[in-house]
Amino acid sequence: MSTLSMLCLSACLLLGFSTSASATTEDSGKKTYDAACAACHATGVAGSPKLGDKEAWKARIEQGKEVLYTTSLKGKGAMPAKGGRADLSDDDVKAAVDYMISNAK
Repeated sequence: MSTLSMLCLSACLLLGFSTSASATTEDSGKKTYDAACAACHATGVAGSPKLGDKEAWKARIEQGKEVLYTTSLKGKGAMPAKGGRADLSDDDVKAAVDYMISNAK
């Protein structure tokens, strides 16, 4: 196989993996949301912002993702750390936060 063919194949594989990784992160976020976050964020329990409620999320999103990540990982008010799911990885929690943010824009 020629060098040019190898480069083209490599580029195609990288682009494919990049797209898959992005989709996987979003899928992971939804999966974590469904398993851990929806219990409160689907209905607004204890003042939690509902999924998709742009107005309720606006000020939170303006604080930046890092603030939201920290709040989700460490807990705040009625929300326990990691939504009470200590078994979740930090990356899973962050993916769920990203999923909720994407639904509020």
